[in-house]
Formats: sequence, C-alpha cells, structure tokens
Amino acid sequence: MTTFDGNALAGRLDDLLGWDATASEVRCTHCGLRGLLATAAVYASAMGAVVRCRSCDAVLLTVVDAPDGRSWLGMPGLSAVELRRG
Repeated sequence: MTTFDGNALAGRLDDLLGWDATASEVRCTHCGLRGLLATAAVYASAMGAVVRCRSCDAVLLTVVDAPDGRSWLGMPGLSAVELRRG
C-alpha cells in the first residue's frame, strides 16, 4: 500500500463533494487533533483510500470506488469539518 499526504485526495474529493476538502480544517474524534485534511496520512490502494490521523493513527475518512462508477465516502473519525462559503 502506498502512503501519501491528504493532498493526494484533492481531485477525488472535489469530484465527490464539489469542493476541495483537503483545504478544510478537520478534527479527529479520537485524539482531538485539529489541522488541514491535506496534512493527514493517506493509504491508497486499487480499492480506494484510507485517511488516518497523523497523531493517533485513527481512521478519519475512507473512499471506496466500485468499478461500476459508484463510490462510498465514510468519515468515521471526524468530529468536525470546516466548510467555507463564498
């Protein structure tokens, strides 16, 4: 499995959410660490990606893509995501 920083998901999250979530501040549910999603650790494989907290290694976010075009986005370890308007 290959490891990247959160910036590796910028295009994929923009496709799924309509905005670049890597520039958003997030908070880890497990340890409380706050920081940009871009700084999280991303473990990528052919099946998708798992985003982990750099502090406690908890799973923050998962992205799974099916061959038929469906995608699943899970955020089990995020207690908050910053959303910027206008």
